Amino acid sequence: MAALARWCVRHRLVVVLLWLVALGGATAAAAVAGSAYSDDYEVPGTESGRATRLLQEGFPGLGGDTDTVVWRTAPGTVRAADVEQTMSRTLDRIAALPGVAAVGSPYQGRGADRISRDGHIAYATVTFERPAEEITRPAAQAVVTTAEAARTEGLQVELGGSAIGLTKSSGGHLAESVGVAVAAVVLLLAFGSPVAALLPIATALVSVGTAYAAVELLGHAMAVADFAPMLGLLVGLGVGIDYALFVVTRHRRGLKRGLDTTESVTGAVATTGRAVVFAGATVCLALLGMLILRLGFLDGVAVAASLTVLLTVAAAVTLLPALLSYAGPRVLSRRERRRLAEHGPEPELPTGLAARWSAFVERRPKLLGALALAVVTLLAVPTLSLRLGTSDQGNDPASSTTRRAYDLLAEGFGPGVNGPLTLVTRVDGAEDRLALDNLDTVLRGTEGVAAVTPVTYTTGGGTACLTVIPDSAPQSQRTSDLVGRLRTEVLPRAESGTSLDVHVGGVTAGYDDFAGVIVGRLPLFVGVVVGLGGVLLLLAFRSLGIPLKAAAMNVAAVAAAFGVVVVIFQWGWGSEQLGLGRAGPIEPFLPVIMVSVLFGLSMDYQVFLVSRMYEEWLETGDNRRAVRVGLAETSRVINSAAVIMISVFLAFVLSGDRVIAMFGIALAAAVALDAFVLRTLLVPALMHLLGGANWWLPRRLDRILPRISIEPPECRAAHERLAEAVDVTAEEQWRDVRDIPG
Repeated sequence: MAALARWCVRHRLVVVLLWLVALGGATAAAAVAGSAYSDDYEVPGTESGRATRLLQEGFPGLGGDTDTVVWRTAPGTVRAADVEQTMSRTLDRIAALPGVAAVGSPYQGRGADRISRDGHIAYATVTFERPAEEITRPAAQAVVTTAEAARTEGLQVELGGSAIGLTKSSGGHLAESVGVAVAAVVLLLAFGSPVAALLPIATALVSVGTAYAAVELLGHAMAVADFAPMLGLLVGLGVGIDYALFVVTRHRRGLKRGLDTTESVTGAVATTGRAVVFAGATVCLALLGMLILRLGFLDGVAVAASLTVLLTVAAAVTLLPALLSYAGPRVLSRRERRRLAEHGPEPELPTGLAARWSAFVERRPKLLGALALAVVTLLAVPTLSLRLGTSDQGNDPASSTTRRAYDLLAEGFGPGVNGPLTLVTRVDGAEDRLALDNLDTVLRGTEGVAAVTPVTYTTGGGTACLTVIPDSAPQSQRTSDLVGRLRTEVLPRAESGTSLDVHVGGVTAGYDDFAGVIVGRLPLFVGVVVGLGGVLLLLAFRSLGIPLKAAAMNVAAVAAAFGVVVVIFQWGWGSEQLGLGRAGPIEPFLPVIMVSVLFGLSMDYQVFLVSRMYEEWLETGDNRRAVRVGLAETSRVINSAAVIMISVFLAFVLSGDRVIAMFGIALAAAVALDAFVLRTLLVPALMHLLGGANWWLPRRLDRILPRISIEPPECRAAHERLAEAVDVTAEEQWRDVRDIPG
C-alpha cells in the first residue's frame, strides 16, 4: 500500500487524468448506448412463472403491458353524450400512438362492464406492444399527455399501470445534491479547512459518477433492475465520502506530527488505506453473496452495487493521495498551520468529549452494555411482523395520477380490479372443456372472489385462460390467502378426472411466489454472508472473539433497521407525511438487498474501530488501554462519518421512489444505530468485560491460518512477540467469561 501511495504522489497528474478519462469515457459510452434496465421478477420453476409462459405462448397478443385510463364525472354520468364523445376521441388518439397495440373502450363491444353501477366512473384498457420493462418513457408519456388533455372541470382523468409508472417524476438529482451539500457542511465543521472538506467529496463524485455510467453499460450485458443505479449512488456516495474521510483524517494527523506531505500521505494509505480496502472488500463480498440465491433479477443489482463500492475504494487509495499531494498543508486549517509553525509538531492526544466518553464506558461497561442491548431489542421487535408482499400503485403518494387511478378503480369496481388473477391451462379433449365451462361457477362461489370472466380459448383450442377478480386489494393478505386456496383446494378438485393443470398467475401470485423462493433461500444466504465476514475478521485480527461479536452486532443492526422499515412503510407511521404513500407490505427482494448492504456497511465501523484497538493492543498488550485509546481516537471520526452517511441516505427519501426511499431510511437507521449505539457503546463495553480474551486465538489455528494484515508493517513484529505471552493468559480468561454477570 505504501508503494502504491508513493507512486500516486509521484505521478499525481497521470493519476488524476486517468480518473477523469475513465469518468468521461464511461459517461460518453453510456450516453451513446443508452440504458437497458430490466425489472423481470419471474422466478423459473414457480407456478406464476409457468402461467406467464403459457399465456405468452397461447395468447401472444396479451404479452404486452396493459394499463388503464380511468375517468369520473360529477354530477352527470360517463354515458352523457359530451363525455362519451370526448373520451372516445381521446381513446382513438391513444390507439394511434406508436407502441400501442389496442385500446379497449367501455363504449364499444362488450365493454359495458367497465362502467360502474352508478355510472360515474369508467375505465379503458391500453395494451402496449411490448412488456413494461421494454417500453420507453417517451412512449408512456405520450399516452399520459394525450389522456390528460381530456381533463375538464367536470371530468377527472387519471392513468395507472406499470408503463404509466415510468413517467413518475424522480425528483431529478435533488436527493444526491442535498446529501452532498450536507456532507460538505459536516466535513467543513469537522476539519475547519475547505480544501480538506472538498477532497473526500470530489473523490466520491468522480468514482461514483464513473460507476453510475458503468452500471448503465452493464445493463446491456446482463439483467439490471432500474433502481440499481440509484442504489449504487446511494451506497457509493455514503461509503465513498466516508472512506476518503478516514484517509484524510489520518493524513492530517501525520502533518500535525511534523511529517512532510509525501510521508504523511504514504503513512495514511499504508495504515488507514489498508482498513479501507478491507472494509470495501467486506462490503463487496456481502453484496456478491446475493449471487448464491440464483435469481437473475438480483444478480445485476449485486454486480452493479459491488462495482460502485470497488471504484470508491480504488479512488480512495489512488485518486485521493494524488489530490492530497496537490493540496499540501492546506488540508489543515489556518489556525492549525499557524500553530504548527509556531510550536512545532505536538502529539495529538484524545481530549474533549471523545476521551471522556471512552473513560465513561471503561468505568460502566455492564450498565452501558445493558442499555445498548435494550435499545437494539426495542427497535428490532417490529421485525417480527415483517410481511413480504405486493407493494403496488395503491402505495404511491396521494398526489400521483397512478394513486388516484388506483383509488378510482377500487371505488367504482372493487379493490380486486387493480390486481386480477389469471388462470391458464392447456386443454386436451372434451372432458377438459366441460370442466373449464363449469369452473367459473365453482370460482364464483369461492370465498374471496368478486367476479370471474368467461373462459377464453386460443384459435386451436389448445390453451385456455380466465380472469378472477378478488374482493380485496392486490397487496391484501386476503388476496394471498385466495391464491393459496385456489392452488391447494379449489383447482385440484376441479381438475380431478381430467388432464387439466391450471396455473394461477397475476401480480399477487407472482410476488407471493417470489417471496416464497427468497424466504426459502434466505437462511443459506445470511449464513454465507455472516460466515464470510467472520472469516475475514478472523484472518485480519487473529482472534475468535472479534468476528463472533461482529456477527452478533451486524445481525442486531440489520434486525433493528428492518424494524424501522416495518414501522414506517408497513405500519404506515408517518409514510404519508413523508410523501412515501400509504402503508403496505415490504417488497420481497428488499430483505435480500438490504441484508447485503447493511451487513457490509456495518462491518466498516467494526473494522475502523477495532483496527485502531488492535494497533494499540499489539504495541502494549494492555486490553483496557487498547479499548480506551481505540475508542477515544476513532469515535469522533466514526461519528462524523456516520452523520455524513446518514445525511446522504436520508436525502434519498426525496427521490420520489418508494423502493429507494425504503433503502435510504433502512440504511440511515442502521448506520445511526451502528455508529452511536453498537460500535461506540456496546462493542467497547463487551471488550472491556472480556479483557484479553478478545484477542485469543488457539496457537495451532494461528499457525495454519493465512495472514491478512490491516495493521501497519511495524506492528506485525510486535504481534509475533506478543503472541506467546497472550496465548496462556487469554485462554484462562476465555474460561472465565461464563462467570461474568449478565
